[in-house]
Amino acid sequence: MVTKRFSELTRGTIFIALLVFVMLAGCLPSPYYQRVDTVPGAAWDYSFKPVFHVEVTDTNAVYKPYFIIRHTQGYPFNNVWMLVSVKGPGDKAAHRERVNIVLAEPSGKWMGRGMGEVYEQRLSMKLEDTAFLRRKGVWEITLEQNMRVNPLPEVLSTGIRVEKAPPSAR
Repeated sequence: MVTKRFSELTRGTIFIALLVFVMLAGCLPSPYYQRVDTVPGAAWDYSFKPVFHVEVTDTNAVYKPYFIIRHTQGYPFNNVWMLVSVKGPGDKAAHRERVNIVLAEPSGKWMGRGMGEVYEQRLSMKLEDTAFLRRKGVWEITLEQNMRVNPLPEVLSTGIRVEKAPPSAR
């Protein structure tokens, strides 16, 4: 009798937890654009420069770019310096900017989500180009690692996520 009652309570608790999770997941912003590329051999070489093509149709929107990185616990640095090249529709040359992405707190604790030895981080990129994604057309974004170490060890994948800011943030 006690076992049956406990089983009913457990099922009810699991159902409520699952319902809350589904409701919260529905509230998370979906990306306007997201793509992640696997880094060959888990070592980001200078020659590996993933290119991302983001199509913009709404020029009234404000877009927020994020850098995505998956690395192992063995990644030897607390940051990654990158060269980010952004080429707008119709531009002959790309705007190139050196960006520092901090991956760990001063204590050494990784800032992203971890599962076992692997950490995934989605970090806001503060780009100086104020016209980022303000024209209709296809934008080209290229990432290249710019650390002193080549290849950069323990990096599994890297990518870009672009979110549209909610109307209240515009």
